[in-house]
Amino acid sequence: MPARTTVDREQLSTLIPRIFDQAQNTAANHQKNLVALHKLHAQAATITEKVDDGASMKLTGEKMFEDVFQDMVLRVVVVKKGTSQADKIVKFIGMYIKFINDKAAEIKKEDDEDEDDSTAGRFFNKLLRYLLKGLTAKDKIARFRCVDILNECVSHIGELESALLDRIRDREAIVRIRAVQAITKLCGNESPDDVEDGESAIEVLLNTLARDPSSEVRRCTLMNIPLSPFTLPGVLGRTRDTEDTIRTVVYNIILATNITVAGQERVADGDSNNAPNPMGPTHPRALSIAQRELVIQNGLGDRNASVRKAAAALLGKWVDNVTIEPKGEPEDEELPPAGSEEARAREKEKEKEEVRDRLIALLRMFDLVENKVAENALLSIFATRLDVFDKLEFKEPYWLTLTPEKTFLTRVFVDHCIAIKDEAHLDAAIPVVMFLAFRIQQTYNDLIKDLTGAQDEDHLGNALNEDAQARREEKQMDAEFVIGEMLRMAVNMDYTDEMGRRKMFSLVREMISQSSLPDSLVSVCLDVLRTLSSSERDLIRVVVEVVHELRDPKDTDQEEEEEEPASVAPGLEDDDAAVLNRLPRMPARENMTPEERARADAIDLRCLSLCIGMLERVNGTFEENSTLEGILGELIIPAVKRKELVLREKGLVALGLCCLIARRMALNSFQLFLGQIQAAPEVLKIQVLHIVFDILMVHDRDFLGRDDSGGDKVIDFLLHILSAEESDRVQAVLVIGLAKLVLAGMVGDEKVLKSLVAAYVSPDTVDNLELRQCLSYFLPAYCYASCTNQRRMQQIFIPMFEQLAEASRDLDEDQEMVTPLQIAGMMTDWTNPDKAFKIEGADTDEMIHFDLASDIVKTLYKDKMKREDKKVLCQILGHLYLPDEVDADKVRTLKLLLHNLQSRRPLRDTTSRNAFNKFDAAVTKRYAELLEGFSEEEYRQFETLKDLFEFLDDIIPEDDDEDDPPSKTKASRKRRSESAMTDTPTSSGGEDADSNASYGSTHKASKGKGKTRSKQPAKRRRVSGSEQGEGDEGHDEDPAPAQDFITPMRTQPRRAASVKKPPPLQKIFDEDEDEEQDEEDDDEEEQEQDEGSVVPPSEEEEEEAASPPPSRQPKLPPSKAKPKGVSGNSRANSRQPSRPAVNGHGSKARPVMARASAATISSVAETSFDSIMDEEGEEDEEDLDEVEDIL
Repeated sequence: MPARTTVDREQLSTLIPRIFDQAQNTAANHQKNLVALHKLHAQAATITEKVDDGASMKLTGEKMFEDVFQDMVLRVVVVKKGTSQADKIVKFIGMYIKFINDKAAEIKKEDDEDEDDSTAGRFFNKLLRYLLKGLTAKDKIARFRCVDILNECVSHIGELESALLDRIRDREAIVRIRAVQAITKLCGNESPDDVEDGESAIEVLLNTLARDPSSEVRRCTLMNIPLSPFTLPGVLGRTRDTEDTIRTVVYNIILATNITVAGQERVADGDSNNAPNPMGPTHPRALSIAQRELVIQNGLGDRNASVRKAAAALLGKWVDNVTIEPKGEPEDEELPPAGSEEARAREKEKEKEEVRDRLIALLRMFDLVENKVAENALLSIFATRLDVFDKLEFKEPYWLTLTPEKTFLTRVFVDHCIAIKDEAHLDAAIPVVMFLAFRIQQTYNDLIKDLTGAQDEDHLGNALNEDAQARREEKQMDAEFVIGEMLRMAVNMDYTDEMGRRKMFSLVREMISQSSLPDSLVSVCLDVLRTLSSSERDLIRVVVEVVHELRDPKDTDQEEEEEEPASVAPGLEDDDAAVLNRLPRMPARENMTPEERARADAIDLRCLSLCIGMLERVNGTFEENSTLEGILGELIIPAVKRKELVLREKGLVALGLCCLIARRMALNSFQLFLGQIQAAPEVLKIQVLHIVFDILMVHDRDFLGRDDSGGDKVIDFLLHILSAEESDRVQAVLVIGLAKLVLAGMVGDEKVLKSLVAAYVSPDTVDNLELRQCLSYFLPAYCYASCTNQRRMQQIFIPMFEQLAEASRDLDEDQEMVTPLQIAGMMTDWTNPDKAFKIEGADTDEMIHFDLASDIVKTLYKDKMKREDKKVLCQILGHLYLPDEVDADKVRTLKLLLHNLQSRRPLRDTTSRNAFNKFDAAVTKRYAELLEGFSEEEYRQFETLKDLFEFLDDIIPEDDDEDDPPSKTKASRKRRSESAMTDTPTSSGGEDADSNASYGSTHKASKGKGKTRSKQPAKRRRVSGSEQGEGDEGHDEDPAPAQDFITPMRTQPRRAASVKKPPPLQKIFDEDEDEEQDEEDDDEEEQEQDEGSVVPPSEEEEEEAASPPPSRQPKLPPSKAKPKGVSGNSRANSRQPSRPAVNGHGSKARPVMARASAATISSVAETSFDSIMDEEGEEDEEDLDEVEDIL
């Protein structure tokens, strides 16, 4: 064997680059080059040098190889993403790391060498430290390539230092993606419990998965994060991600491919049950009930069709992979010959039974009672898996042993067949009516027997332990559920069979006449009776008879002899009167024992439940069903008078339902319901509010459409309750009811709309998700519904913005509220006429935003308005929709307002000025033809514009106190700069003296450049003293005449040529863009000021220096720093009652709601209920007596 040769540095510098040059061209020669490179590495490792008299050895050859290798890596680090040659080199480096690790592992087995002390280990450490230096580089390409190389090598490095975790927070998305890939290879199945100090890698990945702003980074994290019980909740949380592709990935890739181990699917053969595949981390049995329902509910309810399709496909895989218990063949049963017709039929029957068992097993994993997730899942399976749907049959043996899952499956199958009108499958699924009635009767008898036995055991004192008691309760709940599902199927049965119809009718009537019937079955029994009854009067007659039997069971046997068959149609009104006369009165409670009172209360509750269910199913008027009068006088009104909360609540609900079908009764009972709102507890208050809004919706003309102020008083009263209510649930009910009235057009008062907008952005409703969700749908839907609604929103834009902007500055430390920019952006979007619903044949009001622009410009004239609010309004101007066809007078009016604002109320900060000038230029360019030859003097002659010019003439220019003539005193450039840009006083004359001195110095400096440019008129300096006039109207300095000076007029900012097109409206809510623009404007202003102190100022620089930036403006004195108009809201707040906040923010709670109520419903802020209604001082009993008198 030939001896191994050695290499020197010159050879390494030649051979290694040659290998890298070949590796960058194609990946086909990588394996050959790996061997060649390793050979050079091994040869270099043999070169050593003894030091310290032979006591130690210096690895000279390894050092040479590492230096040349690092030089090759350095050449790749600077290559940007997307270069194929660099990507191949990165792959080659990762392959070489793996190659030398494998070689080192083989040597370790033979020689038992320490891994860290080997050539490969030393090379690893040196390369790792070299790449870690690049993780903090300023160049994003260098950081990306260093993380990219580490990503290729990380699976072979072992453990990476915390520097890699820092790169997961890098500002570049491509760097974070590579860091995520590297960290996922490092952590593996690491548990956070293994980390003693600091944040574990898994926790970092979960935080990135939930909060990273880049969808690509979140998607990469989702694809690479290891699945475990700890990470699964975070992965399932991505089913509500904002990106459609990420939600689709969760269902198609993450959940679908990890049902079984290694993504293996169940083998669809006969032995599949005997050897089931092991469950994966996303198998339905591995998930909790809450997680399964979350996956199905979010997936099937997603707004994107691809996500819904992926969720439906996942459900199909759950059906295929759910495990079922194998069923053995009977021992004495003879099997038919293989291949015969009987054998094939037997095989098909077995397949149908297996499909049915799989669906039942899947239903056991869901909660069938609380929500409709299981029902939606079944409907999705029936719609997407036709092979499963076609194999479902429910023959007679299926009904012998009923379980909740079986009856639920059958009921949903029947509903689906009815929905798609599949008569063939429906006939095969539903048994005959007589058979179903007997099954309901048998199950109900077993339930009553169990309930009676349990009551007897309790009376005898045979108390069961907790487990036995839980099993008994669970058995009873299952029986109730089974009966309920069969009754729901009975609603859709075909009752052409008269015998079956009579049997079902008598059975259901007998069930509701028993006080032992569970409350959960009352409603569904009434549904069956409604189907079996020939009319509403027949249903009412049956329920009244049942109430009579329940309240007076003594006469039941005697009345049954006289009673007509239940199937016979009801008779004439004389029969109804007979039934009414037979309605018994309960004996006086004073004559009852406590046991009798308890039983009487239970019977009244059952009767009230029957009446409520019946009234919910009646559509006719109260006058058409005279039988109801007996129930009203003998049952409902006494229940309303009761002090027990449960009875009173049911009585009020029943009375409210009667009012919906009786107009006169509603007019006389409405005061009673309003009186309950103030003093009732929360549960009863919610029910009464539902009743009130239902009455207003049904009888809107009687309450809201009258010419008198009765309707306004009712709305004012509801707004007063909203502003004073502390319960989140009651607030939500009030807001939902008011929103319905406004959306239906029954209420058009602006104060209601103002209150809803204020409630939407109020910091006190941050945690009231029901209220916020309702308004987040209502406000856009209301505005986009018609241009009239948008016009109404445009009219409240300015007052609501001023009110909410002031409230946003008056928050407690622990309160949060949207910014004024977001508020203005939302209202601008709502009033966009381009987004309004187009009605065929109706005219579209495209002038809404144009009129809003005029309102905004008029608002900018206010000297008391905060500078930040003016800046927001100026930014909003660029997002307004300007129509093509506009009335010439409106265009000229807007142009006149824009022109006078620049001269009378000039904007002080650069951002506002730039935005305003852009809008001014856009209006001038868009309507150039209409503005041609426009003259203000001629425009003043129009009588219709008298108010406009009176408004403009009343505006006092802010610069009147600065109109002194320029001083002729020579001043240095430094003196000029200090007076224009600083707030240090230099004389006892105050700021006016500084203003005059600064202007004079500027004017003289401008004259010094007369040789290079034409002579310009003298320009008045805008120094910081003008801002004091903005906050202090009572300035006592005598202004000097200013006839010889022209106010600077700038129609375009200096950087107008480089300003990009204004962003689209959709980005108006993003404040990052506006903050960047503000920073650019501030940088530009500071740069211009710095340049002004070095070289003589140009003409444009003088204009820029004329209004110093906000950061350099002199501060107002403490007594004048706050505008005078701020105290108005404090006065409004003082009128509000002092009460604790809903969210516990202390005595300063509900600033927005308090202001909204003070501004919009101040007339009822101190108004009690008695002053709102026409009649005062009446008690509830007297109101009820009026209702009885009506009857």
